[in-house]
Amino acid sequence: MGETTVTTLEGREQSASGPVAEEEAGRRFLRRLRTPRRPRLWFEILLIAVSYWTYSLIRNAVPEQRGQALRNADWIWRTEHHLGIAFEESVNHAVNSVTWLIIGMNYYYATLHFVVTLGVLVWLYRSHPGRYAAARLALFATTAVALVGYYFYPLAPPRLMNGSTFVDTVVVHQTWGSMASGDLKHMSNQYAAMPSMHIGWSLWCGLTIFALASAPWARILGLLYPMATLVVIVATANHFWLDAVGGMLCLAFGFTVARVCYGARPYALPRWVPDPLPAKT
Repeated sequence: MGETTVTTLEGREQSASGPVAEEEAGRRFLRRLRTPRRPRLWFEILLIAVSYWTYSLIRNAVPEQRGQALRNADWIWRTEHHLGIAFEESVNHAVNSVTWLIIGMNYYYATLHFVVTLGVLVWLYRSHPGRYAAARLALFATTAVALVGYYFYPLAPPRLMNGSTFVDTVVVHQTWGSMASGDLKHMSNQYAAMPSMHIGWSLWCGLTIFALASAPWARILGLLYPMATLVVIVATANHFWLDAVGGMLCLAFGFTVARVCYGARPYALPRWVPDPLPAKT
């Protein structure tokens, strides 16, 4: 009977150690997952290129659904009238009357969306490697959830609305200012206006610069960048105000994903990561 008791206790000890060991292994795996690592340049270049190619492919493969997109635009316009914020048309006409200003905004809309975002990513990679992966994840998650919006809520931009007097500034001034207008309109889905990734990406850039830059002038520019982008997307009649709200909500989702995965806000993580230990020989 004594041997039976001992065997039973040993069995209990073994059975108790199994869940404990699994729990400890799970904690170790989570710690490894959340530990910042030095990003690898070749992998980041490949990841960004493939991700943007995939994003463009999916965005442009979403059925345009012109009729539904125009109906949704009418609903957005009516809603903004009820809210008292439907003055996009006034901004569009006012800025369009200043030729040099609207042409500059057309080029701003076409280029800075990509140039500034890539520039901030490069700056993070070089100067904040410990925060790079989490911040990049927030940006990627923001972009990914935007694709859901494009699929389920096709929306015509103001310049394509029926019966409106919005000015398509790219066509009128014959400037290369948008992949969704002019000679390039067939290369992009024109009815993917909600949410606005010009706002989602520019706000990501602005918050990143404001949170991490040391120079006061750079932090101020970080705050001004998304504000200027908001004016540009409205003045060029590419988005409604509410499209910008959609972009902000997508960014909030992106930062939530990054916080869950890394256990902290991207900007609260250590700036630097230790170099990997040399392999033992």
